[in-house]
Amino acid sequence: MKTQQESEDHNHGASCGKQIKNWCRKYLLEGQSLDDEQAKKVDKLPENPTINDLMFIKYRKWVAMLIPMTFIHMIWWSVAFRYNLFQFYENYWHMPIVMIFGSMIGGMTSEGAGAVAFPVMTLALHIDPTIARDFALMMQSIGMTSALVCVLFMRVKFEHRAVIIGCLGAVPGFIVGVHWIDPLFTGPQKKMLFVSIWTAFAFALGILNAQKKRSTFREIPEFCAWKGWVLFITGIIGGIFDAFAGSGIDICIFSVITLLFRVTEKTATPTTVVLKGTIAVFGFYYRAVMMGDIDIMAWRYFSVTVPISACGGPIGSFLGSHLHRQLVASFVYILEAIALVGFLLTKPSWQLIVSGAVIIVGCFVFFSIVSKIGSILLERMEEKRLSSEKLSNLEEQI
Repeated sequence: MKTQQESEDHNHGASCGKQIKNWCRKYLLEGQSLDDEQAKKVDKLPENPTINDLMFIKYRKWVAMLIPMTFIHMIWWSVAFRYNLFQFYENYWHMPIVMIFGSMIGGMTSEGAGAVAFPVMTLALHIDPTIARDFALMMQSIGMTSALVCVLFMRVKFEHRAVIIGCLGAVPGFIVGVHWIDPLFTGPQKKMLFVSIWTAFAFALGILNAQKKRSTFREIPEFCAWKGWVLFITGIIGGIFDAFAGSGIDICIFSVITLLFRVTEKTATPTTVVLKGTIAVFGFYYRAVMMGDIDIMAWRYFSVTVPISACGGPIGSFLGSHLHRQLVASFVYILEAIALVGFLLTKPSWQLIVSGAVIIVGCFVFFSIVSKIGSILLERMEEKRLSSEKLSNLEEQI
């Protein structure tokens, strides 16, 4: 096994072309992990594969991407011709263009597409945050659910306990948030909260990527009751964020399972895709059916972005299954920097700026503490493992 210094010397001595090839292999071809059963099938692909082997093993990612896209487009085009949805493109053409980028980011990163929709609609287009929130949920119910289908069909590894328990917390969190917490804030305050919380998440992601040689797990190690309660409470908080911004459960769960439980991003990212898709559908249902007060503008934006979201989400998941985590993280950094600058360009009051700065600093300290606790838990697990190995060796000697 080569040491890190030997590897660096080897790369330094390699030709420019080989260095570029190695960079592309590392950052453009390193994807998420498949579950154990699917990984075995890929490794043991027959020399003369059947059509079934080609479709469901070798080219499974392509098939997974096409299934939700085809299904949703069949429904949308029939509805579009029946009710002439094309008439809305003249006035609402800008949002489908924005969602080309937004839905792909939602599919490949730990942030939902609402992380693009909400700031663009509230900061750039000056649309009411309630309409932006509803549109984000509606649009993600298509894009993130399509990405969810893509993840499940590709058999990408995700933390199912984080999804189930996170959803159990997010549902009541959303209901409480949309009825009692969201009305407490004004439009400018919601914009400030969104920018501050998502900027803090970018810092959390930076903390994570700064730990170059950290140990990670494919799933939550030594799962127990207190870890389940942490996921549940995190789900409640994320559901409240979803209630005023249309996004939040994804970044909350991602931060906890990576910083505290040391789950690898290769598992955490598809986990947030599955979680966000599920909660987006619930949020859309609750706002449209149980509350029934979604603004007509949100419906029209939704009607013209469905075909884009249906494609962008699966394509984002497909790309995310190949891109290196640091490259994906860079998209998040850029996105949050743009959102922060956009918020400052709206010339908010100094009270909002100070409040936002306090939230960012406070969240940074909180994430740092969570990361430190995660390191302590990891050290204790390592000590426990070493003690167990020593005990086993002693028993064998006896």
